[in-house]
Amino acid sequence: MNRIANGRPAIPPQARQPVADLPASKIREIANAGFGRTDLLRFWFGESTRSTPEVIKQAAIAGIAADETFYTHNNGREDLREALSAYLARLHTARFDPGRVTVTSSGVSALMIAMQALLSLGDRVVMVTPIWPNVAQIPQLLGAEVTRIPVRSEAGGWALDLDELLAAITPATRLLVINSPGNPTGWTISREQQAALLQHCRRLGVWILADDVYERLLLGEGAGNAPSFLPIADPHDRLISSNSFSKAWLMTGWRLGWLVAPPELFTDLGKLIEINTSCAPGFIQSAGIAALAEGEPHVAALKADLTQNRNRLIAGLRAIGGVEAPSPEGGMYAFFRISGHPASVELARRLVAEAGLGLAPGAAFGPEGEGWLRWCFAAGQGALDEGLARLARWVSDRQAEEHS
Repeated sequence: MNRIANGRPAIPPQARQPVADLPASKIREIANAGFGRTDLLRFWFGESTRSTPEVIKQAAIAGIAADETFYTHNNGREDLREALSAYLARLHTARFDPGRVTVTSSGVSALMIAMQALLSLGDRVVMVTPIWPNVAQIPQLLGAEVTRIPVRSEAGGWALDLDELLAAITPATRLLVINSPGNPTGWTISREQQAALLQHCRRLGVWILADDVYERLLLGEGAGNAPSFLPIADPHDRLISSNSFSKAWLMTGWRLGWLVAPPELFTDLGKLIEINTSCAPGFIQSAGIAALAEGEPHVAALKADLTQNRNRLIAGLRAIGGVEAPSPEGGMYAFFRISGHPASVELARRLVAEAGLGLAPGAAFGPEGEGWLRWCFAAGQGALDEGLARLARWVSDRQAEEHS
Protein backbone atom coordinates (compact mmCIF):
# COMPACT_ATOMS: atom_id res chain seq x y z
CA MET A 1 0.00 0.00 0.00
CA ASN A 2 1.14 3.51 -0.75
CA ARG A 3 0.85 4.66 2.89
CA ILE A 4 3.09 5.32 5.85
CA ALA A 5 2.43 4.67 9.53
CA ASN A 6 0.50 7.85 10.25
CA GLY A 7 -1.92 7.11 7.43
CA ARG A 8 -0.55 9.68 4.97
CA PRO A 9 0.49 8.68 1.41
CA ALA A 10 4.15 7.75 1.03
CA ILE A 11 4.16 9.64 -2.27
CA PRO A 12 2.71 13.17 -1.91
CA PRO A 13 -0.36 13.87 -4.05
CA GLN A 14 0.48 15.80 -7.19
CA ALA A 15 -0.81 16.67 -10.64
CA ARG A 16 0.28 14.60 -13.60
CA GLN A 17 3.84 15.30 -14.66
CA PRO A 18 3.21 17.52 -17.74
CA VAL A 19 1.16 19.83 -15.53
CA ALA A 20 3.74 19.83 -12.74
CA ASP A 21 6.43 20.59 -15.33
CA LEU A 22 4.68 23.73 -16.63
CA PRO A 23 6.73 26.77 -15.58
CA ALA A 24 5.02 29.47 -13.58
CA SER A 25 4.38 32.73 -15.42
CA LYS A 26 7.49 34.90 -15.42
CA ILE A 27 5.28 37.92 -16.12
CA ARG A 28 3.29 37.21 -12.98
CA GLU A 29 6.56 36.69 -11.11
CA ILE A 30 7.60 40.26 -11.91
CA ALA A 31 4.11 41.61 -11.22
CA ASN A 32 4.16 39.93 -7.81
CA ALA A 33 7.50 41.61 -7.09
CA GLY A 34 5.74 44.95 -7.47
CA PHE A 35 2.69 44.03 -5.41
CA GLY A 36 1.70 46.82 -3.05
CA ARG A 37 3.84 49.48 -4.74
CA THR A 38 1.83 52.66 -5.30
CA ASP A 39 4.60 54.44 -7.20
CA LEU A 40 5.00 51.77 -9.87
CA LEU A 41 4.30 52.27 -13.58
CA ARG A 42 2.86 49.00 -14.87
CA PHE A 43 3.37 48.06 -18.51
CA TRP A 44 3.73 44.28 -18.09
CA PHE A 45 0.27 42.99 -18.99
CA GLY A 46 -1.19 42.90 -22.50
CA GLU A 47 -4.21 45.14 -22.21
CA SER A 48 -5.15 48.73 -22.83
CA THR A 49 -5.81 51.15 -20.00
CA ARG A 50 -8.92 52.27 -21.94
CA SER A 51 -12.31 51.11 -20.67
CA THR A 52 -14.69 48.93 -22.69
CA PRO A 53 -16.89 51.20 -24.88
CA GLU A 54 -20.19 52.11 -23.26
CA VAL A 55 -22.31 50.68 -26.09
CA ILE A 56 -20.81 47.24 -25.41
CA LYS A 57 -21.37 47.50 -21.67
CA GLN A 58 -24.99 48.55 -22.16
CA ALA A 59 -25.65 45.58 -24.44
CA ALA A 60 -24.48 43.22 -21.69
CA ILE A 61 -26.59 45.03 -19.08
CA ALA A 62 -29.63 44.75 -21.35
CA GLY A 63 -28.85 41.07 -21.85
CA ILE A 64 -28.84 40.45 -18.10
CA ALA A 65 -32.12 42.36 -17.77
CA ALA A 66 -33.56 40.13 -20.50
CA ASP A 67 -32.53 37.00 -18.56
CA GLU A 68 -29.77 35.99 -20.98
CA THR A 69 -28.25 34.02 -18.11
CA PHE A 70 -29.11 30.47 -19.19
CA TYR A 71 -27.10 27.96 -21.20
CA THR A 72 -26.70 28.65 -24.89
CA HIS A 73 -25.62 26.49 -27.83
CA ASN A 74 -22.17 24.96 -27.31
CA ASN A 75 -20.85 26.64 -30.48
CA GLY A 76 -22.40 29.99 -29.66
CA ARG A 77 -25.70 31.73 -30.26
CA GLU A 78 -26.81 31.70 -33.87
CA ASP A 79 -27.20 35.49 -33.98
CA LEU A 80 -23.59 36.01 -32.83
CA ARG A 81 -22.26 33.44 -35.29
CA GLU A 82 -24.19 35.17 -38.08
CA ALA A 83 -22.85 38.56 -36.94
CA LEU A 84 -19.31 37.17 -36.95
CA SER A 85 -19.84 35.72 -40.42
CA ALA A 86 -20.98 39.12 -41.71
CA TYR A 87 -18.08 40.86 -39.96
CA LEU A 88 -15.55 38.45 -41.47
CA ALA A 89 -17.08 38.95 -44.91
CA ARG A 90 -16.64 42.72 -44.58
CA LEU A 91 -13.10 42.34 -43.29
CA HIS A 92 -11.87 39.81 -45.84
CA THR A 93 -14.25 40.33 -48.80
CA ALA A 94 -15.10 36.63 -48.83
CA ARG A 95 -18.13 34.63 -47.74
CA PHE A 96 -18.04 32.84 -44.37
CA ASP A 97 -20.80 30.39 -43.56
CA PRO A 98 -21.94 30.55 -39.89
CA GLY A 99 -21.36 26.79 -39.82
CA ARG A 100 -17.63 27.52 -39.84
CA VAL A 101 -17.79 29.83 -36.81
CA THR A 102 -17.61 28.67 -33.19
CA VAL A 103 -17.87 31.02 -30.20
CA THR A 104 -15.59 30.38 -27.23
CA SER A 105 -15.15 31.65 -23.69
CA SER A 106 -12.01 33.73 -24.48
CA GLY A 107 -9.28 33.69 -27.09
CA VAL A 108 -7.04 31.40 -25.05
CA SER A 109 -9.93 28.93 -24.71
CA ALA A 110 -10.24 29.05 -28.50
CA LEU A 111 -6.56 28.12 -28.81
CA MET A 112 -6.91 25.32 -26.29
CA ILE A 113 -10.00 23.87 -27.96
CA ALA A 114 -8.43 24.05 -31.43
CA MET A 115 -5.33 22.20 -30.26
CA GLN A 116 -7.37 19.67 -28.29
CA ALA A 117 -9.18 18.94 -31.55
CA LEU A 118 -5.96 18.42 -33.51
CA LEU A 119 -3.15 17.16 -31.29
CA SER A 120 -2.32 13.78 -29.81
CA LEU A 121 0.55 12.50 -27.70
CA GLY A 122 3.82 12.72 -29.63
CA ASP A 123 2.54 14.99 -32.41
CA ARG A 124 4.97 17.59 -33.76
CA VAL A 125 4.10 21.29 -33.72
CA VAL A 126 6.07 24.07 -35.40
CA MET A 127 5.56 27.64 -34.25
CA VAL A 128 7.03 31.05 -34.98
CA THR A 129 8.58 32.52 -31.83
CA PRO A 130 9.04 34.27 -29.44
CA ILE A 131 5.40 33.78 -28.56
CA TRP A 132 2.95 34.29 -25.72
CA PRO A 133 3.83 31.46 -23.32
CA ASN A 134 0.29 30.03 -23.14
CA VAL A 135 0.36 29.24 -26.85
CA ALA A 136 3.53 27.16 -26.52
CA GLN A 137 2.43 25.48 -23.30
CA ILE A 138 -0.88 24.15 -24.64
CA PRO A 139 0.71 21.59 -27.03
CA GLN A 140 3.23 20.64 -24.36
CA LEU A 141 0.36 20.00 -21.95
CA LEU A 142 -1.26 17.77 -24.58
CA GLY A 143 1.94 15.76 -25.00
CA ALA A 144 3.02 17.23 -28.34
CA GLU A 145 6.56 18.30 -29.22
CA VAL A 146 7.22 21.93 -30.18
CA THR A 147 9.82 23.13 -32.68
CA ARG A 148 10.46 26.87 -32.41
CA ILE A 149 11.47 29.04 -35.40
CA PRO A 150 12.41 32.54 -34.22
CA VAL A 151 11.94 35.88 -35.91
CA ARG A 152 15.04 38.06 -35.64
CA SER A 153 15.84 41.71 -35.20
CA GLU A 154 16.83 43.07 -38.60
CA ALA A 155 17.05 46.54 -40.18
CA GLY A 156 15.16 48.18 -37.34
CA GLY A 157 12.29 45.68 -37.41
CA TRP A 158 11.54 41.97 -37.16
CA ALA A 159 12.09 39.43 -39.94
CA LEU A 160 11.21 35.77 -40.51
CA ASP A 161 13.48 33.43 -42.44
CA LEU A 162 10.76 31.79 -44.54
CA ASP A 163 13.11 29.12 -45.89
CA GLU A 164 14.03 28.10 -42.34
CA LEU A 165 10.36 27.80 -41.44
CA LEU A 166 9.46 25.84 -44.58
CA ALA A 167 12.33 23.42 -43.93
CA ALA A 168 11.04 22.81 -40.39
CA ILE A 169 7.57 21.83 -41.68
CA THR A 170 7.93 18.21 -42.80
CA PRO A 171 5.53 15.32 -43.44
CA ALA A 172 5.99 14.47 -39.74
CA THR A 173 4.53 17.86 -38.70
CA ARG A 174 0.95 17.89 -37.49
CA LEU A 175 0.42 21.62 -36.87
CA LEU A 176 1.94 25.00 -37.72
CA VAL A 177 1.11 27.85 -35.31
CA ILE A 178 1.40 31.46 -36.51
CA ASN A 179 0.61 34.49 -34.31
CA SER A 180 0.61 37.62 -36.47
CA PRO A 181 0.91 40.42 -35.53
CA GLY A 182 2.96 38.68 -32.94
CA ASN A 183 3.08 38.96 -29.18
CA PRO A 184 5.64 40.10 -28.02
CA THR A 185 7.46 41.40 -31.12
CA GLY A 186 4.75 42.90 -33.32
CA TRP A 187 6.22 40.96 -36.27
CA THR A 188 3.61 40.66 -39.02
CA ILE A 189 3.57 38.00 -41.72
CA SER A 190 3.32 39.12 -45.34
CA ARG A 191 0.68 37.92 -47.81
CA GLU A 192 3.44 36.30 -49.90
CA GLN A 193 4.73 34.35 -46.91
CA GLN A 194 1.20 33.22 -46.07
CA ALA A 195 0.62 31.98 -49.61
CA ALA A 196 3.89 30.01 -49.59
CA LEU A 197 3.10 28.44 -46.21
CA LEU A 198 -0.46 27.56 -47.19
CA GLN A 199 0.71 25.86 -50.38
CA HIS A 200 3.44 23.98 -48.50
CA CYS A 201 1.09 22.81 -45.74
CA ARG A 202 -1.57 21.76 -48.26
CA ARG A 203 0.97 19.59 -50.05
CA LEU A 204 2.06 17.89 -46.82
CA GLY A 205 -1.36 17.69 -45.14
CA VAL A 206 -0.25 19.93 -42.24
CA TRP A 207 -2.77 21.94 -40.23
CA ILE A 208 -2.33 25.71 -39.72
CA LEU A 209 -3.56 27.44 -36.57
CA ALA A 210 -3.52 31.22 -37.08
CA ASP A 211 -3.75 33.23 -33.87
CA ASP A 212 -5.29 36.41 -35.30
CA VAL A 213 -6.06 38.25 -32.06
CA TYR A 214 -4.10 41.35 -33.15
CA GLU A 215 -5.16 41.39 -36.83
CA ARG A 216 -7.10 44.67 -36.44
CA LEU A 217 -4.11 46.37 -34.79
CA LEU A 218 -1.83 46.84 -37.78
CA LEU A 219 -0.13 50.15 -37.04
CA GLY A 220 0.75 53.15 -39.17
CA GLU A 221 -1.17 56.00 -40.75
CA GLY A 222 -3.75 54.57 -43.14
CA ALA A 223 -2.88 50.98 -42.20
CA GLY A 224 -5.63 48.46 -42.83
CA ASN A 225 -5.70 45.03 -41.25
CA ALA A 226 -2.92 42.51 -40.97
CA PRO A 227 -2.82 39.86 -43.72
CA SER A 228 -4.97 36.82 -42.94
CA PHE A 229 -4.92 33.25 -44.21
CA LEU A 230 -8.73 33.23 -44.34
CA PRO A 231 -9.36 35.00 -47.68
CA ILE A 232 -6.73 32.94 -49.53
CA ALA A 233 -7.78 29.56 -48.12
CA ASP A 234 -10.54 27.19 -49.20
CA PRO A 235 -13.23 26.58 -46.54
CA HIS A 236 -12.12 22.94 -46.40
CA ASP A 237 -8.40 23.62 -46.02
CA ARG A 238 -6.70 22.41 -42.85
CA LEU A 239 -6.81 25.92 -41.40
CA ILE A 240 -8.22 27.25 -38.12
CA SER A 241 -8.26 30.95 -37.28
CA SER A 242 -8.43 31.83 -33.58
CA ASN A 243 -9.56 35.28 -32.49
CA SER A 244 -10.89 37.28 -29.57
CA PHE A 245 -12.83 40.40 -28.68
CA SER A 246 -10.21 41.23 -26.03
CA LYS A 247 -7.76 43.52 -27.79
CA ALA A 248 -9.40 45.48 -30.61
CA TRP A 249 -12.68 46.01 -28.72
CA LEU A 250 -11.10 46.59 -25.28
CA MET A 251 -12.80 43.53 -23.76
CA THR A 252 -9.96 41.64 -22.05
CA GLY A 253 -11.97 40.83 -18.93
CA TRP A 254 -15.09 39.73 -20.81
CA ARG A 255 -13.57 36.44 -22.02
CA LEU A 256 -15.15 36.06 -25.44
CA GLY A 257 -13.46 34.61 -28.51
CA TRP A 258 -14.16 32.63 -31.65
CA LEU A 259 -12.79 30.10 -34.11
CA VAL A 260 -13.17 29.89 -37.89
CA ALA A 261 -12.63 26.29 -38.97
CA PRO A 262 -13.61 23.86 -41.71
CA PRO A 263 -17.32 23.02 -41.38
CA GLU A 264 -16.37 19.38 -40.81
CA LEU A 265 -15.06 20.37 -37.34
CA PHE A 266 -18.18 22.22 -36.15
CA THR A 267 -19.75 19.32 -34.22
CA ASP A 268 -16.47 18.16 -32.71
CA LEU A 269 -15.55 21.66 -31.55
CA GLY A 270 -18.94 21.84 -29.85
CA LYS A 271 -18.17 18.58 -28.02
CA LEU A 272 -14.93 20.02 -26.70
CA ILE A 273 -16.63 23.23 -25.58
CA GLU A 274 -19.21 21.14 -23.71
CA ILE A 275 -16.37 19.52 -21.77
CA ASN A 276 -14.36 22.71 -21.24
CA THR A 277 -16.91 25.45 -20.52
CA SER A 278 -20.29 24.26 -21.93
CA CYS A 279 -20.88 27.65 -23.58
CA ALA A 280 -20.09 31.34 -23.45
CA PRO A 281 -22.53 33.38 -21.30
CA GLY A 282 -25.50 34.66 -23.28
CA PHE A 283 -25.33 38.28 -22.09
CA ILE A 284 -21.63 38.46 -22.98
CA GLN A 285 -22.46 37.19 -26.46
CA SER A 286 -24.91 40.11 -26.71
CA ALA A 287 -22.00 42.40 -25.89
CA GLY A 288 -20.05 40.76 -28.72
CA ILE A 289 -22.88 41.46 -31.16
CA ALA A 290 -22.86 45.12 -30.13
CA ALA A 291 -19.07 45.28 -30.54
CA LEU A 292 -19.33 43.99 -34.11
CA ALA A 293 -22.23 46.30 -34.98
CA GLU A 294 -21.07 49.54 -33.36
CA GLY A 295 -17.45 49.12 -32.38
CA GLU A 296 -15.63 50.31 -35.50
CA PRO A 297 -15.13 53.93 -34.35
CA HIS A 298 -13.59 52.62 -31.13
CA VAL A 299 -11.28 50.24 -33.03
CA ALA A 300 -10.16 53.11 -35.26
CA ALA A 301 -9.50 55.37 -32.26
CA LEU A 302 -7.51 52.64 -30.53
CA LYS A 303 -5.39 52.05 -33.64
CA ALA A 304 -4.64 55.75 -33.95
CA ASP A 305 -3.58 55.94 -30.30
CA LEU A 306 -1.46 52.82 -30.57
CA THR A 307 0.29 54.14 -33.67
CA GLN A 308 1.16 57.41 -31.92
CA ASN A 309 2.27 55.55 -28.80
CA ARG A 310 4.43 53.13 -30.76
CA ASN A 311 6.20 55.97 -32.57
CA ARG A 312 6.67 57.88 -29.33
CA LEU A 313 7.97 54.89 -27.37
CA ILE A 314 10.32 53.51 -30.04
CA ALA A 315 11.85 56.96 -30.61
CA GLY A 316 12.28 57.39 -26.86
CA LEU A 317 13.87 53.97 -26.41
CA ARG A 318 16.27 54.50 -29.31
CA ALA A 319 17.36 57.79 -27.76
CA ILE A 320 18.65 55.93 -24.71
CA GLY A 321 22.24 54.78 -25.09
CA GLY A 322 22.71 51.03 -25.36
CA VAL A 323 19.06 50.24 -26.18
CA GLU A 324 18.05 48.23 -29.27
CA ALA A 325 14.37 48.72 -30.11
CA PRO A 326 13.03 47.18 -33.35
CA SER A 327 9.78 48.80 -34.46
CA PRO A 328 6.68 46.57 -34.28
CA GLU A 329 4.41 46.51 -37.33
CA GLY A 330 1.33 45.68 -35.29
CA GLY A 331 -0.03 44.84 -31.86
CA MET A 332 0.59 46.84 -28.71
CA TYR A 333 4.11 45.94 -27.60
CA ALA A 334 7.69 47.10 -27.94
CA PHE A 335 10.24 44.30 -27.53
CA PHE A 336 13.64 45.79 -26.76
CA ARG A 337 16.92 45.04 -25.04
CA ILE A 338 19.54 46.94 -23.07
CA SER A 339 23.19 46.23 -23.76
CA GLY A 340 24.99 44.53 -20.89
CA HIS A 341 21.85 43.07 -19.30
CA PRO A 342 21.34 39.55 -20.74
CA ALA A 343 19.20 38.11 -17.92
CA SER A 344 15.69 39.46 -18.50
CA VAL A 345 14.02 38.29 -15.28
CA GLU A 346 16.79 39.76 -13.15
CA LEU A 347 16.68 42.97 -15.20
CA ALA A 348 12.89 43.24 -14.88
CA ARG A 349 13.14 42.73 -11.12
CA ARG A 350 15.77 45.46 -10.84
CA LEU A 351 13.66 47.89 -12.86
CA VAL A 352 10.74 47.30 -10.50
CA ALA A 353 12.87 47.78 -7.40
CA GLU A 354 15.20 50.54 -8.59
CA ALA A 355 13.19 52.48 -11.19
CA GLY A 356 9.55 51.83 -10.31
CA LEU A 357 9.06 50.49 -13.84
CA GLY A 358 7.09 47.30 -14.50
CA LEU A 359 7.97 45.46 -17.73
CA ALA A 360 7.59 41.84 -18.81
CA PRO A 361 10.80 39.79 -19.05
CA GLY A 362 11.57 38.42 -22.51
CA ALA A 363 12.36 34.97 -21.11
CA ALA A 364 8.62 34.58 -20.47
CA PHE A 365 8.17 34.25 -24.24
CA GLY A 366 10.74 31.49 -24.73
CA PRO A 367 14.50 31.08 -24.87
CA GLU A 368 14.84 33.32 -27.93
CA GLY A 369 13.30 36.14 -25.86
CA GLU A 370 16.01 36.03 -23.20
CA GLY A 371 17.75 39.38 -22.79
CA TRP A 372 14.72 41.30 -24.09
CA LEU A 373 11.90 43.16 -22.34
CA ARG A 374 8.28 43.67 -23.44
CA TRP A 375 6.63 47.04 -22.91
CA CYS A 376 2.86 47.30 -23.51
CA PHE A 377 2.27 50.76 -24.96
CA ALA A 378 -1.55 50.67 -24.80
CA ALA A 379 -1.38 53.38 -22.14
CA GLY A 380 -1.60 57.13 -21.73
CA GLN A 381 1.14 59.23 -23.27
CA GLY A 382 1.95 60.81 -19.90
CA ALA A 383 2.61 57.38 -18.41
CA LEU A 384 4.77 56.40 -21.39
CA ASP A 385 6.83 59.59 -21.12
CA GLU A 386 7.37 59.10 -17.40
CA GLY A 387 8.31 55.46 -18.00
CA LEU A 388 10.87 56.49 -20.60
CA ALA A 389 12.31 59.08 -18.22
CA ARG A 390 12.65 56.50 -15.46
CA LEU A 391 14.32 54.01 -17.79
CA ALA A 392 16.72 56.64 -19.15
CA ARG A 393 17.73 57.66 -15.62
CA TRP A 394 18.24 54.05 -14.59
CA VAL A 395 20.40 53.23 -17.63
CA SER A 396 22.42 56.42 -17.18
CA ASP A 397 23.01 55.64 -13.50
CA ARG A 398 24.15 52.09 -14.29
CA GLN A 399 26.51 53.35 -16.98
CA ALA A 400 27.94 55.90 -14.56
CA GLU A 401 28.52 53.18 -11.97
CA GLU A 402 30.36 51.04 -14.51
CA HIS A 403 32.73 53.89 -15.36
CA SER A 404 33.30 55.16 -11.82
